[in-house]
Amino acid sequence: MHYKITPSRVGDGTVTVPGDKSISHRALMLGGIAEGRSDVSGFLAGEDCLCTMAAMRSMGVAIDQPEATEVSIQGAGLYGLRAAATEIDLGNSGTAMRLMTGLLSGQSFDSVLIGDESLSGRPMGRIIKPLTQMGARIGSSDGTPPLRISGGGKLRGIDYEMPVASAQVKSSILLAGLYAQGATSVSEPAVTRDHTERMLRAMGASVQTDGHRISVDGGQHLDACQVQVPADLSSAAFVILAALLSDGADVLISDVGVNPTRTGVIDILLGMGADIVIENPRMSGQEPVADLRVRASKLRGGKVDPALVSLAIDEFPVLFVAAAAASGETVFSGIGELRVKESDRISAMAEGMRTLGIRVDESADGAVVHGGRFCGGIVESFGDHRVAMSLAIAGTVASDTVVVRDVAAVDTSFPGFVNCLAAIGAEISSEEAGS
Repeated sequence: MHYKITPSRVGDGTVTVPGDKSISHRALMLGGIAEGRSDVSGFLAGEDCLCTMAAMRSMGVAIDQPEATEVSIQGAGLYGLRAAATEIDLGNSGTAMRLMTGLLSGQSFDSVLIGDESLSGRPMGRIIKPLTQMGARIGSSDGTPPLRISGGGKLRGIDYEMPVASAQVKSSILLAGLYAQGATSVSEPAVTRDHTERMLRAMGASVQTDGHRISVDGGQHLDACQVQVPADLSSAAFVILAALLSDGADVLISDVGVNPTRTGVIDILLGMGADIVIENPRMSGQEPVADLRVRASKLRGGKVDPALVSLAIDEFPVLFVAAAAASGETVFSGIGELRVKESDRISAMAEGMRTLGIRVDESADGAVVHGGRFCGGIVESFGDHRVAMSLAIAGTVASDTVVVRDVAAVDTSFPGFVNCLAAIGAEISSEEAGS
């Protein structure tokens, strides 16, 4: 599949985007080990989360999905999971792989976690190390999937200082901590998304936070709860940029999660001169939600504060496009983590934007993007959903047609992406490869 985008006139409109992927994953896992029935609304029915759903079902959790975005989970309790009959395939999802490894490290049975070609090349040593310190037994030939988790061991709490800020690593350790003897603490070098902590508290667990140190005691049972999944800010970022780069559009994106550990993309864009207003702020369960009003803006380049990196780690591909459309040059640093995502996102975005006429200077952990004008061309997504969508947004303001190749992975996080953009005037179509 590929996207074909022609220069577009994005106009006014009110849209929503699919549910938050991070929260949907956690609702399935935590709901699966809670006691009672958790009803989840706003669930993201993308391929990544459906892999997590299949994994929990394979371990005996009863999950009903009466509608695409409505899920009912009958929890098995903390010790109620059972061994899957086969290997557990987590597709393309690094979140599922890392969190599931923590969850399964404390079980009485053995498990094998596998993924697709992309996931099989992603580094898992960052979770293997702390989980092994806790007493987990995890086999991996080279620090990448498949992961072979031996059950029946006794986990013990640890006090772990993460060398790199990562919500996935933090969450993996905290999930294992539920099965450990004593307290488990994680100290992070920078703030990362706290959806795990919020949902654990919503389910009655005691989670202590002291600055950048988060602790959980082992042996706590979880009580089922209602989960309202807000619209995903990471997905909303593509709509935000399409509106910002338009010629006069005023777009409202409704019911977006604005958890302060996730809003770095808004802060960065505001610093570039974006007109983004947070309207009707409110709480939806444990998560803050608001409507985002976005108006066309003239963006300017500058140096992006490295302190915001952990608050916007998934949004940097689309921020590269914002930087290319801004005046002057934009300097990104401290983003080396992007090189070990679904693709090397620094390299992938740099290659795509150079093809479209933008100068990008790469470094090991950053890039300098020089503002300019996108031309038409054919670009590769490298099978990375965020790269594909970011380059599609560039196509809306290019001087000629842009074709983005290999876009099937977009369904992992943003089913309905083409229709959402078309609703505000983008000239975009999804076509079979070779057409």
